[in-house]
Amino acid sequence: MSRTKQTLLALVVIASVVLAACGGGGGGGGKEAIKIGAIHDLTGPTSDVGTPYAEGLKAYVEWANANGGINGHPIELLSADYAYKVDQAEQLYSQYVQEGVVAFQGWGTGDTEALRSRIAEDKIPFMSASYSANLLDMEVAPYNFLIGTSYSDQGIIALQWAMEDWADSGNSGTPKVAFIHHDSPFGQSPIPDMQAFADANGIEFMTIAMPKATDFVAELAQIQQFGANYVIVHTVSSPAAVLVKDAKSQGMMDSVKFINLNWCADEIFINLAGDAAEGVYGAIPFTPPSDPVPGHEAPAQWLKEHGSTLEEKGLHFVQGWWTMAVMAEGIKRVLDAGQDVTGENIKAALESIQNFDTGGVTYPISFSPTSHRGNVALRLYQVQNGQWVRISDYIQAP
Repeated sequence: MSRTKQTLLALVVIASVVLAACGGGGGGGGKEAIKIGAIHDLTGPTSDVGTPYAEGLKAYVEWANANGGINGHPIELLSADYAYKVDQAEQLYSQYVQEGVVAFQGWGTGDTEALRSRIAEDKIPFMSASYSANLLDMEVAPYNFLIGTSYSDQGIIALQWAMEDWADSGNSGTPKVAFIHHDSPFGQSPIPDMQAFADANGIEFMTIAMPKATDFVAELAQIQQFGANYVIVHTVSSPAAVLVKDAKSQGMMDSVKFINLNWCADEIFINLAGDAAEGVYGAIPFTPPSDPVPGHEAPAQWLKEHGSTLEEKGLHFVQGWWTMAVMAEGIKRVLDAGQDVTGENIKAALESIQNFDTGGVTYPISFSPTSHRGNVALRLYQVQNGQWVRISDYIQAP
């Protein structure tokens, strides 16, 4: 053999060894990559929470690929920022489906609901950061799966807790509750179910949309005029922080209890609100890093190896990580069964998941062929000394 051929052969062998050690360039053993599509809000109106969520989702993919992928198959993530624009989401979805994705990770309520029928036609299992109860209609959205407690369940749990807290405080009757929300399909999603629960339990209930504004003094005046004892907040971190700072400046925090739902009960809210965050409650489906559980360990170690910490990235990073982990579990079950990795097979595999353990990050996840309401409970937290502190066990919605 000539010296040139010997050199080339040696290089090929070395490259093969390196590739195998790296898991096929980020996955396992040279097996075919599994393509998953994703859209993120990195620059739009919900980017404050969208960015850490996207980082967690991507980090799980990198972590999984570094550990052999899914049964030796690397995950190939096709993703882009869509800036919370529905038309851009639809365009990216179509592009990635044409490029062969077998599953999808979305983001917002407006775009996820807009894509429901196309997702069903294309048979693409779809998880997103939207927990709108509209996505639980199995006739309309048979390929949508919810990992987080639905917004309706979050709101009803907050109403249940307000009733119990009102009675425990020695008050008679039922409290007055105001629901202030993001002015979008995301914000409006739980209103019908919350209103029905309030009506059935004799709770005086009002709703008010949050405009794009630098303060919410006018909205708080309406809430005060209504005489609310509790305010349930359903928006993202930045406006929620402005809201409670305005409430504190008006002296409302001493007589009214504020309960933040998922997307504004986070570390970003505490950092932005400062002292005004103290005493605020949170209905939180995903355990924050301030309350360590085993499910935090893998993402924390990954972040440590990449020069960051879970405390720095926060609970939405954990949220993105475990949402991708549940999708990966569905794909793993398809491969374990020796089946082709198709949307239909992934859907059926996800529907076989019962009491999936996220290491305490969420209530155990369960799906079935008749329900994709994977997470039915959450825990209540309160801001104490600048951290979310757990104040309840899991509370399940009816």
